[in-house]
Amino acid sequence: MNAVDRTTMASPETATSREGTIEQHSIDYVPGSERHGKVWHQGPFWFTGNFVLPTMVAGFVGASMGLSVGYSVLAIVLGVGFGTFFMAFHANQGPRMGLPQMIQSRAQFGSRGSTVPFAATVFVYVGFLVFDTVLAEQGIGLVLPDGKLFWYPVLIAVSIVIAVVGHDLLHFVQRWLTYLLIVVFAILTVVAVVHFSSNPVAQSAPAATAGWDSTAFLVQFSLAAGYNISYSVYVSDYTRYLPANAPARKLITAVYAGAAFSAVWLMSLGAILASYLPDPDPILALREVGDLLFPGFGLIVVLTSVLALISIMGVNAYGAMLTGASALDGFRKVRPTVRLRVVGLVIVGVASLVVALLIPDDYIGSFNNFVLLMLYFLVPWTAVNLVDFYFVRRGKYAIAEILKPDGIYGRWAWRGVTAYIIGFVAMIPFFSTSFYVGPVADALGGADFSFVIGLTVSGLLYVLFSRNLDRASEAEARAESEAELEGAVR
Repeated sequence: MNAVDRTTMASPETATSREGTIEQHSIDYVPGSERHGKVWHQGPFWFTGNFVLPTMVAGFVGASMGLSVGYSVLAIVLGVGFGTFFMAFHANQGPRMGLPQMIQSRAQFGSRGSTVPFAATVFVYVGFLVFDTVLAEQGIGLVLPDGKLFWYPVLIAVSIVIAVVGHDLLHFVQRWLTYLLIVVFAILTVVAVVHFSSNPVAQSAPAATAGWDSTAFLVQFSLAAGYNISYSVYVSDYTRYLPANAPARKLITAVYAGAAFSAVWLMSLGAILASYLPDPDPILALREVGDLLFPGFGLIVVLTSVLALISIMGVNAYGAMLTGASALDGFRKVRPTVRLRVVGLVIVGVASLVVALLIPDDYIGSFNNFVLLMLYFLVPWTAVNLVDFYFVRRGKYAIAEILKPDGIYGRWAWRGVTAYIIGFVAMIPFFSTSFYVGPVADALGGADFSFVIGLTVSGLLYVLFSRNLDRASEAEARAESEAELEGAVR
Protein backbone atom coordinates (compact mmCIF):
# COMPACT_ATOMS: atom_id res chain seq x y z
CA MET A 1 0.00 0.00 0.00
CA ASN A 2 1.46 3.41 -0.96
CA ALA A 3 1.83 6.47 1.27
CA VAL A 4 -1.57 7.86 0.36
CA ASP A 5 -3.27 4.56 1.07
CA ARG A 6 -1.71 4.37 4.54
CA THR A 7 -2.62 7.90 5.57
CA THR A 8 -6.03 8.36 4.03
CA MET A 9 -7.90 5.05 3.97
CA ALA A 10 -10.29 4.00 6.69
CA SER A 11 -9.14 1.03 8.75
CA PRO A 12 -9.89 -0.55 12.13
CA GLU A 13 -7.18 1.65 13.62
CA THR A 14 -8.61 4.86 12.16
CA ALA A 15 -12.08 5.03 13.60
CA THR A 16 -13.74 8.41 13.77
CA SER A 17 -14.35 10.29 16.96
CA ARG A 18 -17.91 8.94 16.95
CA GLU A 19 -16.55 5.45 17.60
CA GLY A 20 -14.12 6.44 20.34
CA THR A 21 -13.23 9.25 22.65
CA ILE A 22 -10.40 10.81 20.68
CA GLU A 23 -10.57 11.95 17.06
CA GLN A 24 -8.23 9.93 14.85
CA HIS A 25 -8.00 12.09 11.74
CA SER A 26 -5.80 15.14 11.41
CA ILE A 27 -4.35 16.32 8.07
CA ASP A 28 -5.59 13.26 6.19
CA TYR A 29 -8.74 12.80 4.11
CA VAL A 30 -12.06 12.05 5.82
CA PRO A 31 -13.74 9.21 3.84
CA GLY A 32 -17.41 9.46 2.94
CA SER A 33 -18.26 6.57 5.27
CA GLU A 34 -17.07 8.65 8.24
CA ARG A 35 -18.85 11.90 7.39
CA HIS A 36 -21.39 13.16 9.90
CA GLY A 37 -22.85 16.30 11.40
CA LYS A 38 -25.59 18.77 10.50
CA VAL A 39 -25.25 21.94 8.45
CA TRP A 40 -27.13 24.07 10.97
CA HIS A 41 -24.57 23.22 13.66
CA GLN A 42 -22.15 25.53 11.83
CA GLY A 43 -24.22 28.55 12.86
CA PRO A 44 -23.81 28.20 16.64
CA PHE A 45 -20.24 26.93 16.23
CA TRP A 46 -19.13 30.14 14.52
CA PHE A 47 -21.34 32.32 16.71
CA THR A 48 -19.52 31.14 19.83
CA GLY A 49 -16.20 31.09 18.00
CA ASN A 50 -16.53 34.82 17.42
CA PHE A 51 -18.27 35.69 20.69
CA VAL A 52 -15.08 36.18 22.68
CA LEU A 53 -13.50 39.20 24.34
CA PRO A 54 -10.91 39.90 21.60
CA THR A 55 -13.90 40.50 19.30
CA MET A 56 -15.20 43.13 21.70
CA VAL A 57 -11.75 44.73 21.92
CA ALA A 58 -11.78 45.13 18.13
CA GLY A 59 -14.81 47.39 18.61
CA PHE A 60 -12.94 49.78 20.91
CA VAL A 61 -10.90 51.32 18.14
CA GLY A 62 -13.31 53.69 16.41
CA ALA A 63 -14.44 55.30 19.66
CA SER A 64 -10.85 55.66 20.90
CA MET A 65 -10.08 57.62 17.72
CA GLY A 66 -13.03 59.99 18.12
CA LEU A 67 -15.73 58.19 16.15
CA SER A 68 -19.27 58.36 17.52
CA VAL A 69 -21.15 55.23 18.57
CA GLY A 70 -23.41 55.38 15.52
CA TYR A 71 -20.57 55.72 13.04
CA SER A 72 -18.52 53.08 14.89
CA VAL A 73 -21.38 50.60 14.64
CA LEU A 74 -21.83 51.43 10.95
CA ALA A 75 -18.13 50.79 10.29
CA ILE A 76 -18.37 47.52 12.22
CA VAL A 77 -21.46 46.32 10.32
CA LEU A 78 -19.89 47.10 6.95
CA GLY A 79 -16.48 45.68 7.88
CA VAL A 80 -17.86 42.47 9.37
CA GLY A 81 -20.24 42.04 6.45
CA PHE A 82 -17.35 42.35 4.02
CA GLY A 83 -14.84 40.19 5.88
CA THR A 84 -17.29 37.40 6.71
CA PHE A 85 -18.18 37.05 3.02
CA PHE A 86 -14.72 35.63 2.26
CA MET A 87 -14.55 33.57 5.43
CA ALA A 88 -17.96 31.91 4.85
CA PHE A 89 -17.22 30.85 1.28
CA HIS A 90 -14.33 28.73 2.54
CA ALA A 91 -16.92 26.59 4.38
CA ASN A 92 -17.98 24.89 1.16
CA GLN A 93 -14.46 23.54 0.63
CA GLY A 94 -14.60 21.23 3.65
CA PRO A 95 -17.31 18.77 2.57
CA ARG A 96 -16.23 18.88 -1.10
CA MET A 97 -12.59 18.07 -0.34
CA GLY A 98 -12.67 16.31 3.04
CA LEU A 99 -9.49 18.07 4.12
CA PRO A 100 -8.51 20.66 6.73
CA GLN A 101 -8.42 24.23 5.47
CA MET A 102 -4.75 25.00 5.02
CA ILE A 103 -3.52 21.72 3.48
CA GLN A 104 -5.88 22.51 0.59
CA SER A 105 -3.51 25.37 -0.25
CA ARG A 106 -1.10 22.84 -1.72
CA ALA A 107 -3.22 22.85 -4.88
CA GLN A 108 -2.42 26.54 -5.38
CA PHE A 109 1.02 26.86 -3.75
CA GLY A 110 2.57 23.37 -3.84
CA SER A 111 3.50 21.14 -0.90
CA ARG A 112 6.43 23.37 0.06
CA GLY A 113 5.31 26.65 -1.43
CA SER A 114 2.29 26.49 0.86
CA THR A 115 4.58 27.18 3.81
CA VAL A 116 4.35 30.84 2.75
CA PRO A 117 0.71 31.21 3.90
CA PHE A 118 1.22 28.49 6.54
CA ALA A 119 3.69 30.67 8.44
CA ALA A 120 1.20 33.55 8.54
CA THR A 121 -1.55 31.17 9.64
CA VAL A 122 0.41 29.77 12.58
CA PHE A 123 1.10 33.39 13.57
CA VAL A 124 -2.67 34.00 13.62
CA TYR A 125 -3.43 30.92 15.70
CA VAL A 126 -0.70 31.55 18.27
CA GLY A 127 -1.59 35.24 18.43
CA PHE A 128 -5.21 34.51 19.26
CA LEU A 129 -4.18 31.87 21.78
CA VAL A 130 -1.99 34.43 23.52
CA PHE A 131 -4.62 37.16 23.72
CA ASP A 132 -7.30 34.67 24.80
CA THR A 133 -5.01 33.36 27.54
CA VAL A 134 -4.25 36.86 28.84
CA LEU A 135 -7.92 37.83 28.96
CA ALA A 136 -9.05 34.54 30.52
CA GLU A 137 -6.46 34.87 33.29
CA GLN A 138 -7.60 38.39 34.03
CA GLY A 139 -11.18 37.18 34.29
CA ILE A 140 -10.29 34.35 36.65
CA GLY A 141 -8.20 36.80 38.67
CA LEU A 142 -11.41 38.51 39.79
CA VAL A 143 -12.24 35.37 41.77
CA LEU A 144 -9.00 33.51 42.43
CA PRO A 145 -5.68 35.11 43.40
CA ASP A 146 -3.07 33.05 41.56
CA GLY A 147 -1.41 34.95 38.72
CA LYS A 148 0.09 34.41 35.30
CA LEU A 149 2.67 31.77 36.18
CA PHE A 150 -0.08 29.46 37.45
CA TRP A 151 -3.10 30.23 35.27
CA TYR A 152 -1.40 30.64 31.88
CA PRO A 153 -0.10 27.02 31.85
CA VAL A 154 -3.38 25.70 33.30
CA LEU A 155 -5.55 27.48 30.73
CA ILE A 156 -3.34 26.42 27.83
CA ALA A 157 -3.27 22.82 29.11
CA VAL A 158 -7.08 22.71 29.26
CA SER A 159 -7.32 24.03 25.70
CA ILE A 160 -4.86 21.34 24.55
CA VAL A 161 -6.91 18.57 26.18
CA ILE A 162 -10.02 19.82 24.38
CA ALA A 163 -8.11 19.91 21.09
CA VAL A 164 -6.72 16.41 21.61
CA VAL A 165 -10.24 15.00 21.94
CA GLY A 166 -10.88 16.93 18.78
CA HIS A 167 -13.49 17.93 16.25
CA ASP A 168 -16.71 16.58 17.76
CA LEU A 169 -16.02 17.83 21.30
CA LEU A 170 -15.18 21.28 19.96
CA HIS A 171 -18.46 21.35 18.04
CA PHE A 172 -20.40 20.16 21.10
CA VAL A 173 -18.89 22.73 23.47
CA GLN A 174 -19.27 25.62 21.03
CA ARG A 175 -22.87 24.72 20.22
CA TRP A 176 -24.07 24.59 23.83
CA LEU A 177 -22.14 27.66 24.92
CA THR A 178 -24.13 29.63 22.35
CA TYR A 179 -27.30 29.50 24.43
CA LEU A 180 -25.56 30.66 27.61
CA LEU A 181 -23.77 33.50 25.81
CA ILE A 182 -26.95 34.77 24.16
CA VAL A 183 -28.85 34.93 27.46
CA VAL A 184 -26.09 36.54 29.52
CA PHE A 185 -24.98 39.08 26.93
CA ALA A 186 -28.50 39.98 25.85
CA ILE A 187 -29.14 41.09 29.43
CA LEU A 188 -25.79 42.91 29.59
CA THR A 189 -26.39 44.71 26.28
CA VAL A 190 -29.81 45.95 27.38
CA VAL A 191 -28.32 47.19 30.66
CA ALA A 192 -25.53 49.01 28.81
CA VAL A 193 -27.82 50.67 26.26
CA VAL A 194 -30.40 51.75 28.87
CA HIS A 195 -27.82 53.03 31.32
CA PHE A 196 -25.64 54.98 28.90
CA SER A 197 -28.55 56.44 26.94
CA SER A 198 -30.22 57.75 30.11
CA ASN A 199 -27.18 59.19 31.87
CA PRO A 200 -25.19 62.34 31.03
CA VAL A 201 -21.85 61.77 29.34
CA ALA A 202 -18.87 62.50 31.58
CA GLN A 203 -16.44 65.03 30.15
CA SER A 204 -13.66 62.44 30.37
CA ALA A 205 -15.59 59.95 28.23
CA PRO A 206 -14.78 59.76 24.48
CA ALA A 207 -18.48 60.21 23.62
CA ALA A 208 -18.33 63.79 24.92
CA THR A 209 -16.37 64.92 21.86
CA ALA A 210 -17.10 62.09 19.40
CA GLY A 211 -18.36 62.61 15.88
CA TRP A 212 -17.33 61.79 12.32
CA ASP A 213 -13.71 61.02 11.48
CA SER A 214 -12.96 59.46 8.10
CA THR A 215 -9.66 57.93 9.19
CA ALA A 216 -11.18 56.41 12.33
CA PHE A 217 -14.09 55.05 10.29
CA LEU A 218 -11.80 53.34 7.82
CA VAL A 219 -9.54 51.96 10.57
CA GLN A 220 -12.56 50.50 12.38
CA PHE A 221 -13.87 49.10 9.09
CA SER A 222 -10.50 47.48 8.31
CA LEU A 223 -10.17 45.97 11.77
CA ALA A 224 -13.69 44.53 11.64
CA ALA A 225 -13.10 43.11 8.16
CA GLY A 226 -9.65 41.77 8.97
CA TYR A 227 -10.85 40.17 12.17
CA ASN A 228 -13.39 37.98 10.37
CA ILE A 229 -11.17 37.37 7.35
CA SER A 230 -8.70 35.86 9.83
CA TYR A 231 -11.23 33.08 10.50
CA SER A 232 -10.81 31.94 6.89
CA VAL A 233 -7.91 29.74 7.98
CA TYR A 234 -10.20 27.77 10.33
CA VAL A 235 -13.34 27.11 8.36
CA SER A 236 -12.85 23.81 6.54
CA ASP A 237 -11.32 22.28 9.67
CA TYR A 238 -14.86 22.25 11.06
CA THR A 239 -16.87 21.51 7.91
CA ARG A 240 -14.75 18.66 6.52
CA TYR A 241 -16.70 15.97 8.35
CA LEU A 242 -19.99 17.00 6.73
CA PRO A 243 -21.31 14.77 3.91
CA ALA A 244 -19.93 15.68 0.49
CA ASN A 245 -23.44 16.57 -0.72
CA ALA A 246 -24.08 19.12 2.05
CA PRO A 247 -26.04 21.99 0.43
CA ALA A 248 -23.53 24.73 -0.38
CA ARG A 249 -25.96 27.64 -0.03
CA LYS A 250 -27.26 26.50 3.37
CA LEU A 251 -23.74 25.78 4.62
CA ILE A 252 -22.33 29.15 3.57
CA THR A 253 -25.37 30.92 4.99
CA ALA A 254 -25.08 29.12 8.35
CA VAL A 255 -21.40 30.02 8.71
CA TYR A 256 -21.96 33.61 7.57
CA ALA A 257 -24.91 34.18 9.90
CA GLY A 258 -23.18 32.76 12.96
CA ALA A 259 -19.87 34.54 12.48
CA ALA A 260 -21.31 37.88 11.35
CA PHE A 261 -24.06 38.16 13.97
CA SER A 262 -21.75 37.52 16.92
CA ALA A 263 -19.03 39.85 15.60
CA VAL A 264 -21.43 42.72 14.94
CA TRP A 265 -23.05 42.28 18.35
CA LEU A 266 -19.87 42.06 20.42
CA MET A 267 -17.89 44.70 18.49
CA SER A 268 -20.84 47.09 18.75
CA LEU A 269 -21.00 46.47 22.49
CA GLY A 270 -17.29 47.25 22.56
CA ALA A 271 -17.93 50.52 20.71
CA ILE A 272 -20.56 51.47 23.32
CA LEU A 273 -18.28 50.69 26.25
CA ALA A 274 -15.32 52.51 24.70
CA SER A 275 -17.50 55.57 24.03
CA TYR A 276 -18.77 55.97 27.59
CA LEU A 277 -15.93 54.53 29.69
CA PRO A 278 -12.53 56.29 29.55
CA ASP A 279 -9.73 53.87 28.62
CA PRO A 280 -11.87 50.73 29.14
CA ASP A 281 -10.34 47.44 30.20
CA PRO A 282 -12.45 44.63 28.67
CA ILE A 283 -12.69 42.57 31.87
CA LEU A 284 -13.30 45.46 34.24
CA ALA A 285 -15.75 47.12 31.84
CA LEU A 286 -17.91 43.99 31.69
CA ARG A 287 -17.94 43.69 35.45
CA GLU A 288 -18.72 47.37 35.96
CA VAL A 289 -21.64 47.41 33.53
CA GLY A 290 -22.96 44.02 34.63
CA ASP A 291 -23.03 45.12 38.26
CA LEU A 292 -25.40 47.92 37.30
CA LEU A 293 -28.12 45.26 37.13
CA PHE A 294 -27.23 43.81 40.53
CA PRO A 295 -23.93 43.29 42.38
CA GLY A 296 -22.37 40.06 41.16
CA PHE A 297 -23.96 39.93 37.72
CA GLY A 298 -20.82 41.50 36.27
CA LEU A 299 -18.81 38.58 37.61
CA ILE A 300 -21.26 36.14 36.00
CA VAL A 301 -20.70 37.91 32.66
CA VAL A 302 -16.92 37.75 33.02
CA LEU A 303 -16.84 34.06 33.97
CA THR A 304 -19.17 33.23 31.07
CA SER A 305 -16.71 35.04 28.82
CA VAL A 306 -13.85 33.00 30.28
CA LEU A 307 -15.65 29.77 29.32
CA ALA A 308 -15.98 31.02 25.75
CA LEU A 309 -12.30 31.99 25.72
CA ILE A 310 -11.19 28.54 26.87
CA SER A 311 -13.34 26.93 24.17
CA ILE A 312 -11.94 29.08 21.36
CA MET A 313 -8.43 28.45 22.71
CA GLY A 314 -9.07 24.78 21.97
CA VAL A 315 -10.17 25.73 18.45
CA ASN A 316 -7.01 27.79 17.93
CA ALA A 317 -4.72 25.08 19.28
CA TYR A 318 -6.41 22.49 17.04
CA GLY A 319 -5.99 24.66 13.94
CA ALA A 320 -2.37 25.50 14.72
CA MET A 321 -1.59 21.81 15.08
CA LEU A 322 -3.20 20.98 11.72
CA THR A 323 -1.35 23.80 9.95
CA GLY A 324 2.00 22.94 11.53
CA ALA A 325 1.62 19.27 10.64
CA SER A 326 0.69 20.22 7.07
CA ALA A 327 3.84 22.34 6.78
CA LEU A 328 6.08 19.57 8.16
CA ASP A 329 4.47 17.01 5.85
CA GLY A 330 5.56 19.09 2.84
CA PHE A 331 9.21 18.43 3.72
CA ARG A 332 9.04 15.10 5.52
CA LYS A 333 6.11 12.71 5.19
CA VAL A 334 4.31 12.24 8.51
CA ARG A 335 1.65 9.80 9.63
CA PRO A 336 -1.50 11.62 10.81
CA THR A 337 -1.72 9.78 14.13
CA VAL A 338 -3.06 10.83 17.52
CA ARG A 339 0.54 10.95 18.74
CA LEU A 340 1.40 13.50 16.06
CA ARG A 341 -1.56 15.64 17.13
CA VAL A 342 -0.57 15.51 20.80
CA VAL A 343 3.06 16.41 20.09
CA GLY A 344 2.00 19.22 17.77
CA LEU A 345 -0.44 20.61 20.34
CA VAL A 346 2.19 20.57 23.08
CA ILE A 347 4.58 22.53 20.87
CA VAL A 348 1.85 25.06 20.08
CA GLY A 349 1.00 25.34 23.78
CA VAL A 350 4.60 25.96 24.85
CA ALA A 351 5.10 28.61 22.16
CA SER A 352 1.88 30.36 23.18
CA LEU A 353 2.85 30.28 26.85
CA VAL A 354 6.22 31.90 26.17
CA VAL A 355 4.69 34.67 24.07
CA ALA A 356 1.90 35.26 26.61
CA LEU A 357 4.45 35.73 29.39
CA LEU A 358 6.46 38.18 27.29
CA ILE A 359 3.59 40.28 25.89
CA PRO A 360 3.59 43.92 27.09
CA ASP A 361 0.94 45.19 29.48
CA ASP A 362 -0.50 47.40 26.74
CA TYR A 363 -1.90 44.37 24.98
CA ILE A 364 -4.85 46.28 23.50
CA GLY A 365 -2.48 48.34 21.36
CA SER A 366 -0.62 45.16 20.44
CA PHE A 367 -3.91 43.46 19.57
CA ASN A 368 -4.91 46.19 17.10
CA ASN A 369 -1.61 45.84 15.26
CA PHE A 370 -1.98 42.07 15.34
CA VAL A 371 -5.40 42.22 13.65
CA LEU A 372 -4.06 44.49 10.92
CA LEU A 373 -1.09 42.20 10.32
CA MET A 374 -3.50 39.27 9.98
CA LEU A 375 -5.38 41.21 7.36
CA TYR A 376 -2.20 41.95 5.41
CA PHE A 377 -0.91 38.37 5.38
CA LEU A 378 -4.19 36.52 4.88
CA VAL A 379 -5.90 38.64 2.23
CA PRO A 380 -3.65 37.48 -0.67
CA TRP A 381 -4.03 33.86 0.45
CA THR A 382 -7.83 33.95 0.69
CA ALA A 383 -8.00 35.62 -2.74
CA VAL A 384 -5.86 32.90 -4.38
CA ASN A 385 -7.56 30.03 -2.54
CA LEU A 386 -11.13 31.12 -3.26
CA VAL A 387 -10.47 32.10 -6.87
CA ASP A 388 -8.93 28.69 -7.51
CA PHE A 389 -11.81 26.81 -5.88
CA TYR A 390 -14.71 28.75 -7.38
CA PHE A 391 -13.41 30.05 -10.72
CA VAL A 392 -10.34 28.09 -11.86
CA ARG A 393 -10.77 24.46 -10.79
CA ARG A 394 -14.41 24.85 -9.70
CA GLY A 395 -14.03 22.54 -6.71
CA LYS A 396 -12.52 19.66 -8.69
CA TYR A 397 -9.24 18.40 -7.22
CA ALA A 398 -7.22 15.19 -7.12
CA ILE A 399 -7.27 14.94 -3.33
CA ALA A 400 -4.82 12.04 -3.11
CA GLU A 401 -2.31 14.12 -5.08
CA ILE A 402 -2.68 17.03 -2.64
CA LEU A 403 -1.67 14.63 0.13
CA LYS A 404 1.49 13.58 -1.72
CA PRO A 405 4.41 15.99 -1.19
CA ASP A 406 5.58 15.22 -4.74
CA GLY A 407 2.13 14.88 -6.36
CA ILE A 408 0.89 16.56 -9.53
CA TYR A 409 0.50 19.90 -7.76
CA GLY A 410 4.27 20.03 -7.24
CA ARG A 411 6.43 21.21 -4.39
CA TRP A 412 6.52 24.86 -5.46
CA ALA A 413 3.51 25.98 -7.51
CA TRP A 414 4.68 29.25 -9.01
CA ARG A 415 1.21 30.54 -9.86
CA GLY A 416 -0.06 30.76 -6.29
CA VAL A 417 3.24 31.80 -4.72
CA THR A 418 3.81 34.57 -7.28
CA ALA A 419 0.24 35.90 -7.05
CA TYR A 420 0.49 35.91 -3.25
CA ILE A 421 3.84 37.73 -3.10
CA ILE A 422 2.94 40.35 -5.71
CA GLY A 423 -0.42 40.95 -4.02
CA PHE A 424 1.26 41.39 -0.65
CA VAL A 425 3.90 43.78 -2.01
CA ALA A 426 1.19 45.81 -3.76
CA MET A 427 -0.51 46.27 -0.38
CA ILE A 428 2.54 47.74 1.39
CA PRO A 429 2.03 51.39 0.31
CA PHE A 430 -1.48 51.17 1.77
CA PHE A 431 -0.46 49.74 5.18
CA SER A 432 -1.40 51.80 8.23
CA THR A 433 -0.21 50.60 11.64
CA SER A 434 1.27 52.22 14.73
CA PHE A 435 4.78 51.26 13.60
CA TYR A 436 4.53 51.79 9.82
CA VAL A 437 2.35 53.93 7.56
CA GLY A 438 2.71 53.47 3.82
CA PRO A 439 2.98 56.50 1.53
CA VAL A 440 -0.52 56.11 0.08
CA ALA A 441 -2.07 55.60 3.51
CA ASP A 442 -0.16 58.62 4.79
CA ALA A 443 -1.49 60.77 1.93
CA LEU A 444 -5.01 59.60 2.84
CA GLY A 445 -4.59 60.61 6.47
CA GLY A 446 -3.90 57.07 7.70
CA ALA A 447 -6.82 55.41 5.92
CA ASP A 448 -6.10 51.76 5.07
CA PHE A 449 -7.38 50.37 1.75
CA SER A 450 -4.74 47.63 1.53
CA PHE A 451 -7.22 44.73 1.68
CA VAL A 452 -8.94 45.92 -1.53
CA ILE A 453 -5.59 46.02 -3.31
CA GLY A 454 -4.51 42.60 -2.03
CA LEU A 455 -7.75 40.88 -2.96
CA THR A 456 -7.83 42.41 -6.42
CA VAL A 457 -4.18 41.99 -7.38
CA SER A 458 -3.71 38.44 -6.06
CA GLY A 459 -7.05 37.20 -7.37
CA LEU A 460 -6.68 38.61 -10.86
CA LEU A 461 -3.06 37.52 -11.20
CA TYR A 462 -3.93 33.97 -10.21
CA VAL A 463 -6.68 33.80 -12.84
CA LEU A 464 -4.23 35.15 -15.43
CA PHE A 465 -1.49 32.70 -14.46
CA SER A 466 -3.90 29.73 -14.52
CA ARG A 467 -4.95 30.02 -18.15
CA ASN A 468 -2.54 27.28 -19.24
CA LEU A 469 -3.18 24.69 -16.50
CA ASP A 470 -2.90 21.07 -17.66
CA ARG A 471 -6.53 20.18 -16.99
CA ALA A 472 -6.42 16.85 -18.83
CA SER A 473 -3.70 15.40 -16.60
CA GLU A 474 -5.46 16.68 -13.50
CA ALA A 475 -8.78 15.15 -14.60
CA GLU A 476 -7.12 11.75 -15.03
CA ALA A 477 -5.44 12.05 -11.63
CA ARG A 478 -8.74 13.08 -10.09
CA ALA A 479 -10.50 9.91 -11.27
CA GLU A 480 -7.73 7.74 -9.81
CA SER A 481 -7.77 9.77 -6.61
CA GLU A 482 -11.49 9.24 -5.97
CA ALA A 483 -11.08 5.50 -6.28
CA GLU A 484 -8.03 5.50 -4.04
CA LEU A 485 -9.52 7.59 -1.27
CA GLU A 486 -12.80 5.72 -0.96
CA GLY A 487 -11.19 2.30 -0.89
CA ALA A 488 -11.87 1.02 -4.41
CA VAL A 489 -8.13 0.65 -4.98
CA ARG A 490 -6.13 -1.25 -2.33
